[in-house]
Amino acid sequence: MPSSPSLLPRARTAAAAVRRSLPGAVVAAAVCLAVAGCTPVASVENADVPKWRATALPSSPAGVVLQDSGKILNRDRIVQESARVSAGTYTLTAVCDGTGKAFFAVSLDGKAVAEAGAACNGRPETTKIILPAAGRVEISSSSVDAPLLYAYHLAPAQ
Repeated sequence: MPSSPSLLPRARTAAAAVRRSLPGAVVAAAVCLAVAGCTPVASVENADVPKWRATALPSSPAGVVLQDSGKILNRDRIVQESARVSAGTYTLTAVCDGTGKAFFAVSLDGKAVAEAGAACNGRPETTKIILPAAGRVEISSSSVDAPLLYAYHLAPAQ
């Protein structure tokens, strides 16, 4: 009458199978890590900003009064200003890519008017900006989540 092997011989057989397959698994894991280590990773530092902007914020509406795009590589603010902008209602469209969030502070003749933010997911976000008087407009871009790419434009609301 056939009998099944006892528990001890089965355990030895299973252990031997694991020992035989272990070196192959280790080699496969090492190859995967080596290939991943050699794969170039797209980084903000090496990004082509005009190419990114062309896809992230492709159109600029008529009458844009201020626009900028670039890289925020540290926590320093990047400031752009316009010579003179008429009073009225404007739309700030901003987009950012990377991690975290970019912040945009809008001021008129040195006085804060509005703040806006854009989550760094590559989708444009809009904020209504009301300028109560004509004057010099300044937009400050910053982030605590640097490095990241950003782009914005300020245009009359439609």
